[in-house]
Amino acid sequence: MALKQLTLFVMCSWFVCKTEQEFFSSVDQVSQLFNEEETLLDTFSLYIDAEEENLKKMKSLLLLLQLGSFSNPQSPEETTRDPVAAFKFLKRLRHEWVNIVKFTQQSLYQEFQTLLDYSLIPELEDINSAALGLIGLQEIYKLYPHNITKETPLSADEAYYIGLVAYEEDKFQHAFLWFMHSLERLTDFSSTTKNDLLKFLSSSAYQFGNLPVAIYFGQKLLNLDPSNEEIKVRLGLYRLLRLQRTSNPDIFTLNTQSNNSYEALCRGEVDERTSKRQRALSCRYSTGGGNPRLMYAPVKEEELWDEPKIIRYHDVISDTEIETLKDIARPELTRSQIGLGEISDIRTSQSVFVDEVGTVARISQKIADITGLSVESAERLHVQNYGIGGRYSPHFDAGDEVNERTATFLIYMSDVEVGGATVFPYVGVAVKPEKGSAVFWYNLHKNGELDLKTKHAGCPVLVGNKWVANKWIHEFGQEFRRPCSLLQWE
Repeated sequence: MALKQLTLFVMCSWFVCKTEQEFFSSVDQVSQLFNEEETLLDTFSLYIDAEEENLKKMKSLLLLLQLGSFSNPQSPEETTRDPVAAFKFLKRLRHEWVNIVKFTQQSLYQEFQTLLDYSLIPELEDINSAALGLIGLQEIYKLYPHNITKETPLSADEAYYIGLVAYEEDKFQHAFLWFMHSLERLTDFSSTTKNDLLKFLSSSAYQFGNLPVAIYFGQKLLNLDPSNEEIKVRLGLYRLLRLQRTSNPDIFTLNTQSNNSYEALCRGEVDERTSKRQRALSCRYSTGGGNPRLMYAPVKEEELWDEPKIIRYHDVISDTEIETLKDIARPELTRSQIGLGEISDIRTSQSVFVDEVGTVARISQKIADITGLSVESAERLHVQNYGIGGRYSPHFDAGDEVNERTATFLIYMSDVEVGGATVFPYVGVAVKPEKGSAVFWYNLHKNGELDLKTKHAGCPVLVGNKWVANKWIHEFGQEFRRPCSLLQWE
């Protein structure tokens, strides 16, 4: 009975239900799994206890039935000659099987399976996405496996799995490093074999372009397995190619992606000229251009850049409002999309547009007061929680529609210990998340043209849980608040 009650509780609780297309692409959802794991283990224990009790009853029934079968005649044919004996046998057999069916149907197997169907059990895509998040951290922050696993060590099998994911994504240098990390942690209890690791170490080095390393590990594999015909052929190919190649890249020197400016800013490599220019900028109290609501409670305005104008507003949202937003968003968070319902690979987060009522409506009004813009045609507030290694690659916010996003108001709903900055590669500005603050900029010039300098990105979260909320303000309704200009440079 306890298991049935627990099953009903699990099935009816929103936070442990997962639709077929949802994945754990936010840190907040992953954190919920700790409670879910405890619930699953407790339920499994109850299920085993219930099955053991039912098994005891069935063993007792079997003993009684076996005792009754001892009265069977030596010759079944003799029984059929006596109609009373035949009747007695049929009745007893019927009674036995009815009891057997009744006891076997008392098994709680189906209830337990139903519970598992409704539980938050990660999909394979969740694991692969988390592994890709770790690989992304390697790429942006130039990290090695031992840097990433310093706080939480990985077993040989876990490191091998990350290596396989990197290999499948053609990230061969990172795959090689994870395979090496796995090899160093290999034990007699590992399911990963040394043969497997040597095979992928050799292949990864070849794919990365380092033939001497590919030959070295290939030869080690051949020494372990002299009958391996595949590695014999590969070694022949590698040695032939080596004669034709004069240089080999250093496999232990991490390369980065092509977005060097974006990656450098994420790593905190800010140009001294940028810092010098920022030091000349100012801070002030702002009333949003004389808004009556801000006359007695002006907002703290900090200039982060002057062209394009990028402004941070401090203390624009309270802790209570932040928790309310999170509570509203959590039940509806789904994998972030781009375009018309397309799952995003460049934005690893879960997000939802929340209804403009209550607290949300008051926050939107506050945004209108601070910016001096109309939010009548703006999009609903968009709440996001980033995943493991969560990032948003360089992009523009403006869009390609008629009523474009003229401005962005980005609210930070959490601090982030390491990483997670919003960076503007063109101008070299990096904005560190600061809980309760917001960053504001215009995506379009006054003449309606896209401001190419507003291309920005969300850096991967190295340590922490990143929550943000976006308010995208559209062109319509701003005719008298931000008048158009016919000048090419405005």
